[in-house]
Amino acid sequence: MTPELLILLAAVFVIAALYSSVGHAGASGYIAVMSLMSISPLIIKPTALSLNILVASITTWQFYRSGHFSWALFWPFAILAVPFAFLGGHLALPTHLFKILLGLVLIYSAIRLLIKSEQAIDVKEAPRMQAIAAGGGIGLLSGLTGTGGGIFLTPLLIFMGCADAKKAAAVSALFVLLNSISGLAGNIAATKSLPPYIISMLIAVALGGGLGAYVGSRRIQSPAIKKLLAVVLLIAGLKLIFT
Repeated sequence: MTPELLILLAAVFVIAALYSSVGHAGASGYIAVMSLMSISPLIIKPTALSLNILVASITTWQFYRSGHFSWALFWPFAILAVPFAFLGGHLALPTHLFKILLGLVLIYSAIRLLIKSEQAIDVKEAPRMQAIAAGGGIGLLSGLTGTGGGIFLTPLLIFMGCADAKKAAAVSALFVLLNSISGLAGNIAATKSLPPYIISMLIAVALGGGLGAYVGSRRIQSPAIKKLLAVVLLIAGLKLIFT
């Protein structure tokens, strides 16, 4: 095992642990690390989605077992997200300026979460049609960028007042899982480009994801999760702008 591979495995372990603690699976982080290590773009997207599927499965189970999941909140956002993630995965569009705009949105979201991290919210039901439309848009973004969409959905749920941090994390986890599967299915031919060390990466993210999801779903209180989420969003936003 080369030093470069050891660094890669350590990095994806840490990313999986951090992201899973807030209900995400880490695709934007995996993409950033692989880009920094000059891994081929043909390898990056299917690899990130494959890692995402495993970590999102673990995270979904942990947050569901802890009693934070809400089906009524989940389905309006997911019903269009999954087919649109498939469509986005199938499309190949120039996304440089698009990624910069998304990165700025994520950084702004991170700042808002940090400013309001201690404020309690009065949880209310999501407006049905707005949730369906937002889910479709997030699904399309997920497929285009090779992510699961949690970095967009979780802050949206909190800003809309539809969920506290833990419920938002639980809903986002299953959302990410289904979008990642759909996005990869939309470009299934790309799985031929998976690297020979994919098994090692899967083991690393499984360990990190299991640790992060357990701590996030059981040990960390909602204000701390919001601060962690802000850090994740900031990292993802910078990654979108600079890679």
